Amino acid sequence: MHNHPIAKLLHQAGTAINHEDFDALLNIYTDDAVVVIKPGFNATGKAQIRQAFEAIAGYFNHTLKISQSGMHILETGDVALVMAKATVTADIIENLERHASYVFKKNPHGEWRCAVDNSYGFDVLQRAF
Repeated sequence: MHNHPIAKLLHQAGTAINHEDFDALLNIYTDDAVVVIKPGFNATGKAQIRQAFEAIAGYFNHTLKISQSGMHILETGDVALVMAKATVTADIIENLERHASYVFKKNPHGEWRCAVDNSYGFDVLQRAF
C-alpha cells in the first residue's frame, strides 16, 4: 500500500502540514474538497481549507505534527476510500491517534486528489447523536 499514489499523497500532506507549506498541502485537494476541521465544522474549497490550516497551526503554537501509521485503500474506477491511522502531536496535547477516512477522486489527467478529508473518522458521529 505504501507505493500507492494515494499513500504517497497522504505522506506529502503530512509533511506539508508539519512544515506549514500550505501551497503544497492544497495541491492534494480537489477545488471543491471538504475537510472536517472538527466534528460539526467543515471547510469547503481551497480558500477555506487554507484559512483553516493556518488557524490550526496557530492554535497549536506551530508545533503540530501529523503522521500516518497504517492505511487501507479501497479503489474502484476513479474513486478511492482510504482508512488510515493518523497520529497527531503538538506541544499542547498528548499524542492522539485517530482513525481517519478520506475520499479521493482521480482527475481527467489520472492524478488522485482528496475530495473529502475526515481525520476524525467515525468520531464525527458522536457529535451528531
